[in-house]
Amino acid sequence: MGAYILRRLLLVIPTLIGIMVINFALTQFVPGGPIDQVRARFEGGGDALDAVGGTSGGGVQEEGYNGARGLPPEFLAKLKVQFGFSRIVCAEGFMGTPSLRAPECHEEPIPALERFFIMMGKFLVFDFGDSYFQGKSVVALILDKMPVSITLGLWSTLIAYLVSIPLGIRKAMHDGSRFDTWTSGIIIAAYAIPSFLFAILLMVVFAGGSYFQWFPLRGLTSPNWDSLSPLGKVLDYLWHIVLPVTAQLISSFATLTLLTKNSFLDEIRKQYVMTARAKGLTENRVLYGHVFRNAMLLVISGFPALFLAVFFGSSLLIEVIFSLDGLGQLSYRALLDRDYPIIFGTLYAFGLIGLVMGILSDLMYVLVDPRIDFEKRAG
Repeated sequence: MGAYILRRLLLVIPTLIGIMVINFALTQFVPGGPIDQVRARFEGGGDALDAVGGTSGGGVQEEGYNGARGLPPEFLAKLKVQFGFSRIVCAEGFMGTPSLRAPECHEEPIPALERFFIMMGKFLVFDFGDSYFQGKSVVALILDKMPVSITLGLWSTLIAYLVSIPLGIRKAMHDGSRFDTWTSGIIIAAYAIPSFLFAILLMVVFAGGSYFQWFPLRGLTSPNWDSLSPLGKVLDYLWHIVLPVTAQLISSFATLTLLTKNSFLDEIRKQYVMTARAKGLTENRVLYGHVFRNAMLLVISGFPALFLAVFFGSSLLIEVIFSLDGLGQLSYRALLDRDYPIIFGTLYAFGLIGLVMGILSDLMYVLVDPRIDFEKRAG
């Protein structure tokens, strides 16, 4: 198993590089980069010029953009250097500090390929640079927004497992019954409802829309959070997450329930189950002593992948509807602003997490069923 894990870890490197190369190349053809964003804010009377700060590699080459003609050339050149699109080059023998103010120095565009290697070199040590427009490091922004997204993803996944597994087992044991029929209808209807539409429905009904005001409308904590007791903080937090988590888990709940049911049905129909029953074992002993481990193989081993899917799936819409400032909104604003350090930093970090989650899924297979040997299959 060690050799298999080592091979998978080694495959993470070229896969991650491939992801970054494709996305970096695509951004070279997207119009309206960071310089255009600064120009738009400048003409709109915003404070973008004061907010610009930090340096980082990556992004679209901005030289020659017509949208930037309204900016002073000196400021435009300084901005390109600050954003990492250009470098300051001084004449041979220049002894002072490199600066665009020095007549012996000038701005020189950095080729896209070189910028990519500069960016990846920093990413290898998890140096994602600073946001172009938010004046903070990308790592600090991610850590600041992470708790909201983890709250949605983790609670949604745990509740989905706690409800879907018992329900799926019961549906498998009563396959074709009236209980199985009406629960399947509810599950399919729930799966067909988009999570954002269900979120709006929950707000209208339970958050003071037209009927009840049982839950808060936005945020994860109340304004008086700091003055609450430890128990009060826990209850306040749980009170706030009820509606967003419910809206987030609706689709994963349906998928996991049907997966559990079908897995149990496949195992129940196998020969070893008939043999166990013929030996006089009780139904519970057959179900939980023999069927459960084999049937739960796909369900339990898929936990990392399901968590990642729920974590990223519909978090943006849920965060917007319930006014939650998480990774979804951070990424969305970064895309609109062409804030490349955030875009590429989060892509690299969560691409790496996704690849590692794939390896953890394989390890879960082995933990659930030690008979599985990936090394023999690979050979």
